[in-house]
Order: sequence, then structure tokens, then C-alpha cells
Amino acid sequence: MSDRRTQLTHIIEAFTACFNRNDLDGLMTWFADDAVYEEVNGPVNHGKAAIRRAFEPLFSGQFGAVTFVGRDLFIDVDADKVMASWDCHLTMDGKAKVLEGLDLYHFRGDRIVQKLAYCKAKQPRYTDAA
Repeated sequence: MSDRRTQLTHIIEAFTACFNRNDLDGLMTWFADDAVYEEVNGPVNHGKAAIRRAFEPLFSGQFGAVTFVGRDLFIDVDADKVMASWDCHLTMDGKAKVLEGLDLYHFRGDRIVQKLAYCKAKQPRYTDAA
């Protein structure tokens, strides 16, 4: 395994561990100051302050103990990109739920500069064509 592949794998594992131990401060250390986070339902968050606000509900306890379990990890070392699929275990309306999804991460060094989140849904989300 290449050194960069090992480094990117470690970053994704450490990033996911922050979710699983409810550590929002730790999670935010992995983002670059100018990072962009596109949420599964469409909002685009620019900069660490906006990204933090977007993640706060997951760390507030309103969804119970949120846990991400990794499924597959695809790494493009040359492009500095990682695609990680996952199962998100959480509680909604008092019932345990599992959301299946994936994130596409773009890196600059050891920081995430873009995180694009996608999930399986009963209804696709359409946007207007440009």
C-alpha cells in the first residue's frame, strides 16, 4: 500500500471515529478553512463555521447515538480523492434506523477541502438543469 493511500485511509478512519464518539470538535480539525460540504438533501456549506453548523444536529443527541459503519473505501491517490460508502445508524421518531450512503472526499494535504454526501432514498432529488 502506498504511503499516500495509507495516509488517506487513516484520515477517513479518524474522521469517522469522531462521529462515532460524538466529537464535533475533533471532526472539524479534518476540514480545511475553505472547505465545502454538500449535504445529502442539497444544502451547500462553505467554510468551517457553516460546516460545523450543518453537523451540529447529528451531534446534538436528537438522533440518538449516531454511528457510521464503513462498507467500502475507494482511493484515487493521484487525484487525492476518497469514496467511502457507509451505513449510518441513528434514531428517528423513536425508532432505530439505518441510512445507506456514501461520501466523496477531496483532499489537500491532510485536510478535507470538499465532502459530497449521497444516500439511498425512496425519492430521488432532482435539481434544475443549468
